[in-house]
Amino acid sequence: MSVSVVLPARARSSAALLLAGVLWGTGGLAGSLLAARAELPPLSVAAYRLLVGGLAGGLYVALTGGARGIPRTPAVFRRLLAVGGLFALFQTSYFAAVSLSSVSVATMTTIGASPVLLTLVGALRARRFPRGWTLVSVGGAVAGLVLLRWSPDGIASLASTAAGIGCALVASAGFAALTLVTARRVDGLEPLPTTVFGCLIGGVLLGPAAVWSGMGLPPRVDVLALACFFGIVPTALAYAAYFRGLTGAHPVLGALSALLEPLTASVLSVLLLGERLGVVAWCGAALLAGALVVGYWRPEPR
Repeated sequence: MSVSVVLPARARSSAALLLAGVLWGTGGLAGSLLAARAELPPLSVAAYRLLVGGLAGGLYVALTGGARGIPRTPAVFRRLLAVGGLFALFQTSYFAAVSLSSVSVATMTTIGASPVLLTLVGALRARRFPRGWTLVSVGGAVAGLVLLRWSPDGIASLASTAAGIGCALVASAGFAALTLVTARRVDGLEPLPTTVFGCLIGGVLLGPAAVWSGMGLPPRVDVLALACFFGIVPTALAYAAYFRGLTGAHPVLGALSALLEPLTASVLSVLLLGERLGVVAWCGAALLAGALVVGYWRPEPR
């Protein structure tokens, strides 16, 4: 294969992963506003995120005729069930971690552990030590995330925090598994239908617990607009871009792109909400951005 073919494909994959990370970053602000204005518990917010994203994406797929091209094979059904189950596992474990510890601890552990887990899995599969640039990128990204997101406020007791970290590690393993699963393409199954049906299955799995927690949504324009934005932009579009990017990139690079979520969310909080970041947080943001540049500049061979 010529270089002229490889480089554009790699560039397209990198662009899709970058887009996914930035879109995910808008989800934190949208989700928090939806929870506050609709007075919804976190699990119900997650259920609405998956269901609205799946329904909106499904409507687009149906109107464009994309559903007719999806093969009805056992491999496709297994992939969609796996994606939906991992969506539900990731969301449930993450919000359990938040309730047991704090948002900062849950976010750092969930997002930070994923590239570490995928680096270890890749090393075991290849039976070789990871490349130096990969270690620099992963280590710098995790360190930058800690500096950016760490906050001692709201930390619970030692036992509760330990349980929260355990749930966050389960969520991280779920996201890492989702990355590994979707990095292998199933013939005839494109990223958007994967996202659509995965979200629908995940939302249905979360449904009973969310209904029990309370899913009443006030029929107000601002609340409905937030729910639609939350389901479409940082969910359906973001995951479709992520799955598209994974078709031509190493899974570790995919997990690193998820670290754009807290970076984008922090920038949006400063610009839109008037929040202030301290010197340590800005140093963490710079370190995180630099580590991501290294990861995209010298990625692991796929």
